[in-house]
Amino acid sequence: MSNKNTPNIIRDALNKRETETMSHMATLSSHGLRRLQEDRLKGGYRQAFSVDVDRILHSLAYTRYIDKTQVFYLIKNDHITHRVLHVQLVSKIARTIGRFLGLNEDLIEAIALGHDIGHPPFGHDGERFLSELCRACNIGHFVHSVQSVQFLDSVERKGKGWNLCLQTLDGILCHDGEIHDQTLEPERNKAFDKLDKETALKKTDPGIQLMPMTMEGCIVRMADTISYIGRDIEDAIRLNIIKRADIPDESVKLLGDTNGTIVYNLVTDIIENSFKKNCIAFSGEMSGALKRLKDFNLEHIYFNPKIKRHSHVIKRLFEILFERYLKDIEKENHSSVIFTRFLKDMSEEYINNHCKEEIVRDFIAGMTDQYFLRQSPQDEGLGIKD
Repeated sequence: MSNKNTPNIIRDALNKRETETMSHMATLSSHGLRRLQEDRLKGGYRQAFSVDVDRILHSLAYTRYIDKTQVFYLIKNDHITHRVLHVQLVSKIARTIGRFLGLNEDLIEAIALGHDIGHPPFGHDGERFLSELCRACNIGHFVHSVQSVQFLDSVERKGKGWNLCLQTLDGILCHDGEIHDQTLEPERNKAFDKLDKETALKKTDPGIQLMPMTMEGCIVRMADTISYIGRDIEDAIRLNIIKRADIPDESVKLLGDTNGTIVYNLVTDIIENSFKKNCIAFSGEMSGALKRLKDFNLEHIYFNPKIKRHSHVIKRLFEILFERYLKDIEKENHSSVIFTRFLKDMSEEYINNHCKEEIVRDFIAGMTDQYFLRQSPQDEGLGIKD
């Protein structure tokens, strides 16, 4: 006969093991804090951040990663990185670092898998186009890290959200992989009111730098850069946008010229410079080499006209769809997909707490690239051909 208390016994034993084996700078699962208190039996034998991982994995937004652009869009090549692979790479790299530093791998995985869930279709171009529309409607800048929290906390489960732990949401909000840092030291002792204030600040000023509250969040922020910097180079070489010989010699000397060597050298450097310290850090030399590589990617890949040839069309499609869905809500056109696919059975709390512009933002931001194109006008002037 089974003991109904067995899951609690198992979870308590796992929590005890964490206190005995993890670094004193790790975030213990028993310290996971949720907005709404839950029955301890709800998670069974799973610890708090392990529950968060499962909730993110089973979210509809996570499913849509499969067709979300990382850097290169509208390109027919099955070996180009999409966002679903990117977040898995971030998770693997960050958990490797976390294991050697004695940190909480469940929390690392939850932050890593959820950090880009708010990305709109067509990557950073889509983010920029959607942000312009949001600012014009006076609902603030569109920032994918903020939107990731929005989806997981307020949109998923028909507006109920997943009630994730504060430490998970904070790591997602503060991931900022585009910012270059040599050292990250966590800003501890945050609460949900701080998370809400920082979310509002980021929408007002996207350039503001937020610091994760945990060492695990700091690791994911570093791992985000490590995971994309070399991978984007490999994709660009595969697409004949750059050649391997173009990579700056100053960076190659320290980092290597393949994604594998770049990842290995950066991960090793972080472990060596962060072990038994209260921060996550690169050495000065390695940080400089990485910064030069990021500048190279920015100039030769991300701003390269070869990958921007459809951007003006995509921008126009964002404008058309945003305006269309606003009108559909205003006119209560219940046959529109924003009613039939997004607002159907949505909670009263979500509908009452969001204006029509925010609802349109959430709907468009959640689209995959192909779903976005299927909703777009198909007339000749907006046709996109590879």
